[in-house]
Amino acid sequence: MKWLGTRSAGLLLALPTWTVLGISRALHPDPAGTGTHTQLGLGRCPVLALTGYPCPMCGMTTTFALMADLRPVDAALNQPFGLVLFSLTVVAALSGAAQLLTGRPVVASLLERVLRREQLFAGLLLAGMIGGWVYKTAIVRGW
Repeated sequence: MKWLGTRSAGLLLALPTWTVLGISRALHPDPAGTGTHTQLGLGRCPVLALTGYPCPMCGMTTTFALMADLRPVDAALNQPFGLVLFSLTVVAALSGAAQLLTGRPVVASLLERVLRREQLFAGLLLAGMIGGWVYKTAIVRGW
C-alpha cells in the first residue's frame, strides 16, 4: 500500500503543475509584456495601475505563455526570472508524473537535494526575483 501513497503524492504535484502548463499554453501572450493574466478574468495589476511601477510578479504570466509557445528569447526579454519559475514548474510536473507512473519517490529525492542547500536555493530564488523585478521595472519605465 505504500506505493499508493507515493503515487498519490506524485498526483498531488503533477495535477496542479500540468494544469499551470496547460493554461500557459492556452493563453495568448500580451504584446505589452504584462496583462496576459486578464484572459483568466483577473484585473490589471493594481500596483502597476496605481504607481506605474510593476509588482515583482508583473510579466510572469506572459513569460509562461511565451515559454509554452516555445519562444524562450521573447520570454527572457519579457521577464527573465519567469524562465526560472517556468523551468521549475516543468521539473515539478515531470517529477510528479514520473512518481505517479512509477511509484518511485522521485519528488522526495528532489526535495532532499534542495533541502541540503536550502539557504543557497532560497537566496538564489530571492535574488532572481529581485533581479527580474528590477529588470521589468526598467522595461516598463523605459529606462
